[in-house]
Amino acid sequence: MQRIFIAAKVTLSLAILLYSSWSDHKTREVSNRVWAIYAPAALFLSLAELLLFESAKLPFYGLSFGITAAFALLLFYSGGFGGADSKALMCIALALPFSTEMLFKPIIPSGVSPLSQNLFPLTIFSNSVLFAAASGIYMLLRNLIKRVATGEKLFEGTLVNESVGKKLLVMVTGYKAPITKLKEKWHVYPMEDIDNTSENQVERRLVVVPKDEGRDEIVERLFNAVDTGRIPDRVWVTPGLPMLIFVTIGLIATLVIGDLVWILVSFILG
Repeated sequence: MQRIFIAAKVTLSLAILLYSSWSDHKTREVSNRVWAIYAPAALFLSLAELLLFESAKLPFYGLSFGITAAFALLLFYSGGFGGADSKALMCIALALPFSTEMLFKPIIPSGVSPLSQNLFPLTIFSNSVLFAAASGIYMLLRNLIKRVATGEKLFEGTLVNESVGKKLLVMVTGYKAPITKLKEKWHVYPMEDIDNTSENQVERRLVVVPKDEGRDEIVERLFNAVDTGRIPDRVWVTPGLPMLIFVTIGLIATLVIGDLVWILVSFILG
């Protein structure tokens, strides 16, 4: 019977996260109504499960949620997480505070870790970060292969003077594309901006943390600079994949494979 509650919570979580990931990707917004549905439903199912089958775990349920919520809020206020990402992590803590191995046994035995058994949401988070990092490696390789294949310089003009750290961040999160792509696709963000130094010259600079605020103004400046021939047609952009997509992938990976960080550490240490 307890397995039915776990299955219901996993189904609820996957359905909500898949929808919110789609919404975030398409509109860069997730309605608060999503979390208003997810949170009380998750709380009800978890409390019912614990009261019926494992009432001794109730204090640990509160502890698991408290630690996860504090971590999510810390990420949000430090700029590492968006509002929807933080709400998603807190709702996951309400729904899935502990390991689901009673129903979903990871295919890799070492995938069950002390963290996943007691702070399941943080395991989902760590797996999400790994997948986000993997996308960065893909983007870096894509840029390097493009550089070798076409001979096109990655950074030209005043962008050459930017720091190595900024260049690396841009290369793992973005790619070069025609300026028209920024006009056609609103969810693609510019990763560079310009300052007019004269009628014929501009100073290009990298933007490593693109934001919605001011996006259209930056695109217009870049478009005008390209149109007047002051900068090349191809500029640095980023698709800005929402972290919610990686959180969803992280949840699926945790259910099927387990704690990826623990697996890697166990493999390295033998």
